[in-house]
Amino acid sequence: MTDAIAVDDLVKTFGSVRALDGLNLHVETGDVHGFLGPNGSGKSTTIRVLLGLVRATSGTVRLLGGDPWADGVALHRRLAYVPGDVTLWPSLTGGEVIDLLARMRGGIDSDRRAELIERFSLDPGKRSRTYSKGNRQKVALISALASNVELLLLDEPTSGLDPLMEQQFAECVKDAARRGVTVLLSSHILSEVDALCSSVTIVRDGRTVDTGTLASMRHLTRTTMTVTVDRVPDDLDRLTGVSGVTVDGFTITCTVENESLAAVMHVLADAGVQSMISSAPTLEELFLRYYA
Repeated sequence: MTDAIAVDDLVKTFGSVRALDGLNLHVETGDVHGFLGPNGSGKSTTIRVLLGLVRATSGTVRLLGGDPWADGVALHRRLAYVPGDVTLWPSLTGGEVIDLLARMRGGIDSDRRAELIERFSLDPGKRSRTYSKGNRQKVALISALASNVELLLLDEPTSGLDPLMEQQFAECVKDAARRGVTVLLSSHILSEVDALCSSVTIVRDGRTVDTGTLASMRHLTRTTMTVTVDRVPDDLDRLTGVSGVTVDGFTITCTVENESLAAVMHVLADAGVQSMISSAPTLEELFLRYYA
């Protein structure tokens, strides 16, 4: 599978500030990929480089097989971008803005446009100046999701939306993925990324600190276990890689690093296991491991 986005050793400096410091980002065609990091980690700067709005200081950047800086006009007809703070033409109606943005791309699916307007409960006849932040966000999302594009670049796209509209957004991203659209989703709502993305890249201080499928990242980290035993072992919390041990009667809850699972299972087996429930870490738990 070819990469829709291929970024290697990306460096971007603004004067003496090194905003990106050798960042790597690879997104396979057709994938929904999460792009995570705290404020100031370099996510938005990376997206601006992908859009050809700023030029990389060094490194290689390929977007849909082209160079975002040299081939920006052609590439922008094949992608749609939604920022977290949308500004619209105040005198145009929402419907006019949707169509104007779509004409800058590869055209629009009229049936999907009508469906999305209904799903997002938008009145397209109102002037943009009358819209709330959430409704301005809906205009940008509808135009992007209704456009006939290959790639969606979404930077905090649900900012200002209520929970019901966030749910509609999630369903629309799933629909886009089923059509084969590639999605790069940058969001602080980790549950949203967890539900939608099959792979993620985590960045910090302009560098990539981890990347891969969510399944593989969970497999390589820790597991939460709740176990009911015949007798409570004395030495469980002294094992390497075991933390957060709590005991309620004969029920033990603990967190175990995956490389310590075999030793923990041996101790629990000797204690007489009656029942056991294990769960992989959430994306929030994975994320916090890099920033705690």
